[in-house]
Amino acid sequence: MALLQLEGISKRFGRVVVADGVSFQLEQGTSLGVIGPNGAGKSSMFGLISGDIKPDAGALSFADQSLHGVKASTRCRMGIGRTYQIPQPFEHLNVFENALLAAQQGARTRGEESYDLAYSALQRTGLAELANRPAGSLALLHRKRLELARALATRPRLLLLDEIAGGLTDPEVHELTDVIKQLQNDGISIIWIEHVVRALLSTVTRLLCLANGTVIADGDPHEVLASEEVRAVYLGGRIINEAPLV
Repeated sequence: MALLQLEGISKRFGRVVVADGVSFQLEQGTSLGVIGPNGAGKSSMFGLISGDIKPDAGALSFADQSLHGVKASTRCRMGIGRTYQIPQPFEHLNVFENALLAAQQGARTRGEESYDLAYSALQRTGLAELANRPAGSLALLHRKRLELARALATRPRLLLLDEIAGGLTDPEVHELTDVIKQLQNDGISIIWIEHVVRALLSTVTRLLCLANGTVIADGDPHEVLASEEVRAVYLGGRIINEAPLV
């Protein structure tokens, strides 16, 4: 049974088309990587799934429930969690308070349950020792981890990761990839937009390529990257030569 299903999703902003009949589905417990050039519609697709953007046409469903007219906050409580390219912590709060707020508002927990959920999210992302650190003082790697922890504190069934490895060093990407692999092992379904393709190759079981708001390839990661059309999108195969993490 598909956990998430998109059928003919289309969206334009004036003359700019960000989704043009996008259709695919994601099974429970699986991981999908998403690649494509800048402006391909990748982040917009996340906005359409999470409810930040309303589609012009098409249908979305999650866990056999239509998402038509469902607000972003409700989708979050249904089990759709997401991160953003640029981490957006509440900088005046500490790390634990950021996770706690996500647990209370996103997962609708209260009291001891919310504290346990928040602390568990910090443990899973390696931030427990920084729980009392002001979020505004964190370096980029820890900001990325906090962005992930806040999404986890909403208790997601589906996790949307938007370029969470961007800007990190190779060792930092390796650390973050290990965290994501463990989340997969815990049964969380993942859709991961990423330009650091070697991170995707070491993690996801399926790869989708978007260009001009259209799906141009979807399938085995290595087969997708070997596609002539995908190579053309990436200017002669630039991403093909990136070695996967081991």
